[in-house]
Amino acid sequence: MPDLNSKDYDASHIKVLEWLEPVRLRPGMYIWSTDAKGLHHLVQEIIDNAVDEALAGYCTTITTCLNEDGSVTIHDNGRGIPVDKHEKTGKSALETVFTVLHAWGKFDKWAYKISWGLHGVGASVVNALSEWLEVTVYKNGKKYFQRYQRGIPDGDIQEIGESDKMWTTVKFKPDATVFETVEFSQTIEIARMKQSAYLSPGITFNFVNKKTWFKQRFYFEWGIKTRLKNLVGTQQALSSQHYFKTEGKDCLAEVAFEFVNTSNDHILSYVNNIPTIDGGSHVLWFKSALLNIINEVGKEKDKINKKIWEFQYSDVTDGLYAIVTVKIPEPQFEWQTKGKLGNSYVRGQVETAVYDYLKQYFVDHEWEFDRIFEKVELAARARLAAKFAKETVLRKNILAWGVLPGKLADCARKNKEGTEMYIVEGDSAWGSAKQWRNSNFQAILPLRGKILNTEQAMIQKIMANNEVKALITAIGTWVKDNFDFEWLRYDKIIIMTDADVDGAHIRTLLLTFFFRFMRPLIEHGHVYAACPPIYKFSQGKKEEYIYDEDHTPDMYGFDKDKTEVQRYKGLGEMNPEQLWDTTMNPENRKLNQIMVEDAEEADRLFRILMGEDVQSRKHFILTHAKSVREIDM
Repeated sequence: MPDLNSKDYDASHIKVLEWLEPVRLRPGMYIWSTDAKGLHHLVQEIIDNAVDEALAGYCTTITTCLNEDGSVTIHDNGRGIPVDKHEKTGKSALETVFTVLHAWGKFDKWAYKISWGLHGVGASVVNALSEWLEVTVYKNGKKYFQRYQRGIPDGDIQEIGESDKMWTTVKFKPDATVFETVEFSQTIEIARMKQSAYLSPGITFNFVNKKTWFKQRFYFEWGIKTRLKNLVGTQQALSSQHYFKTEGKDCLAEVAFEFVNTSNDHILSYVNNIPTIDGGSHVLWFKSALLNIINEVGKEKDKINKKIWEFQYSDVTDGLYAIVTVKIPEPQFEWQTKGKLGNSYVRGQVETAVYDYLKQYFVDHEWEFDRIFEKVELAARARLAAKFAKETVLRKNILAWGVLPGKLADCARKNKEGTEMYIVEGDSAWGSAKQWRNSNFQAILPLRGKILNTEQAMIQKIMANNEVKALITAIGTWVKDNFDFEWLRYDKIIIMTDADVDGAHIRTLLLTFFFRFMRPLIEHGHVYAACPPIYKFSQGKKEEYIYDEDHTPDMYGFDKDKTEVQRYKGLGEMNPEQLWDTTMNPENRKLNQIMVEDAEEADRLFRILMGEDVQSRKHFILTHAKSVREIDM
């Protein structure tokens, strides 16, 4: 393969496959959705193109700026996008990249050995879904510029000066007529940038919010080894931290993993630095190698219990914290949004490497194998006990599982598209919500008090809990390794609790359950929190519902002395019509979509807040207490 420098990288390496028209018609096919998730995906598309340059060895610094006017700027010091004329389109290569789908150097194996993208649609999709986009390229001793409006060039590429830099700057403002929101979240962008830095050791990522002048820099020399260390945190380790890298003809694989004394597992996977939230071949064959080697060595040592026979995937991943990342020239995904890798040849690379590594390691460190084996055997016993408990319940009462709980007020619509299930606390709120819901697409499931803290409880106790069983049955997907999206009964799962301390606690308990047992629901954007009003301001016939503690009557044109202020401490304090108008009516309500952009931080916080480590929880509360606003008790 020739070593392409900036002079070799020109228009001949840009391959054109398709034109741009479909993007604005069906944006969800290219960027997940048109909500906040899709909005942030635009930024990631441009950053990923810069990461391509880094993977190819031509970029060392990537900077993202959130601007005061709502636009975003991404800089990279790579070779600069080619600007010469493209043979097929007759336009400059720069314009071709930003106006033609599937036009990018990543389609030319000589330009990029490894690329993240499925179709190389990033730059053109961002352009098509932006109100305007500007790109500046520093290349060949000159400075070039072109501006677009909703994907259409304002004019030809312009040469606007001289420069000795090698640089590309893309600045764009998302189209408000396409997206539900055009306000970027600093938290989400920082989490994604931190992730990119972990997966690109030696590359500097800078973040700047020009609205607040907040700045942050990420640089991790040791890559995923550092991430795994932070992921495990202060949990009790049952094994050493394992790391290895292997490179074959068409695959570079890195794996880091460690066994921890917990019943939770946490496996992160990536292909060419992009998260594969649904795993895929690289994760499957990592688990397969782990399972095979533990079964094999266990049999050699005569440790396998004859009643258990062999372990299963869920046994060997119990307490497993791992990061699996592969880099391959032409990744194939099972859908456009890159959730699951489909390249089957990755199997041999990953499975063989893991198997060979562990085979030798367990020979040299027999004590560590024994500790891991004990952990896996304990998980297998728990699995069999849970299975037995479930079968016992089914024998005693066939209605306990598989049949919808009697307290669920189901909706009429059978197709789950557009349906919603509200999880409410208490009979009062359940009665109001049931009375004024739209029964065509809204279902109501009440909870009797606070559900079990599933961060600490044993699996047998969790599966025997009536409230947990009702949740699992109503949602339909089952849990953990048996989770299956095909059985999901509702498009939105909405947690609707009181706007007080107890309500916040119940919401946290529910989110703990979803995060640990139904995490794909959160990762795919199906879990929401309702936002009931906190106050009602009234003066004469004028009324206003208030959702923020900081808002005062004068902000809404009320006379402070004449305003009646009603504080809603619970959903039951509103009559059914008020609950519908303020919290359940899709035309008026406010919903917060629960997103886990930084899985590492979420995992850590759930352990601290809901786990058994009292000292860590006390330290966290004391550290953050001053930043919490006063609340009504």
